Amino acid sequence: MATPEKTAAVAEIVEDFRTANATVLTEYRGLSVGLMKQLRRSLGSKNKYSVVKNTLTKRAAKEAGVDLDPALLAGPSAVAFIKGDPIDAAKALRDFSKENPLLVIKGGIFDGKAVTTAEIMQLANLESREVLLAKIAGAMKASIAKAARVFDALRIKMEAGAPAPVAEAVTEAPVAEAVTEAAVVEKVEEVVAQAATPEVVAEAAPAAESTEN
Repeated sequence: MATPEKTAAVAEIVEDFRTANATVLTEYRGLSVGLMKQLRRSLGSKNKYSVVKNTLTKRAAKEAGVDLDPALLAGPSAVAFIKGDPIDAAKALRDFSKENPLLVIKGGIFDGKAVTTAEIMQLANLESREVLLAKIAGAMKASIAKAARVFDALRIKMEAGAPAPVAEAVTEAPVAEAVTEAAVVEKVEEVVAQAATPEVVAEAAPAAESTEN
């Protein structure tokens, strides 16, 4: 019979599974308490890194409707529930495992699908949301600046009394759309969603080396 403590623990893990954007299972055997705290800090406040009991995690995954490979629950397990940017979290796990090989990334769930260690490493190699945001915003601003230069040149010619090649100017000028923060963020969300699907991740880069020993 389940004790109230176990029932509460399962309920908490179920909620973590349901609210996470991605889940990464790891083996932490040999990591000190200090290193575990360092790893949690590197993952950021939006994400949760918890040492779990395999039997409870298996039960919670089933209740949450998550198809979790039992092989991922072999040995002492800790789970990273990613509730922020999955790419940033993957980078943090990758970088930490490079410096601390005792952290073994076993695999996980991303966008409702199982992902391997290699796919998590490839996800870590993608550009983060912030980088994509900066690039898209820069490209949109550059297009508007180009349009402004074309129309400014047209205005100068008209003021000087020169024939105005209106058709040519309008044809060459890109359409200047209003750039709002919401529009840029929406575009980034679309790009990230397309670029970070498991299928795209699997093709985005050569298979990364596993962190397993």
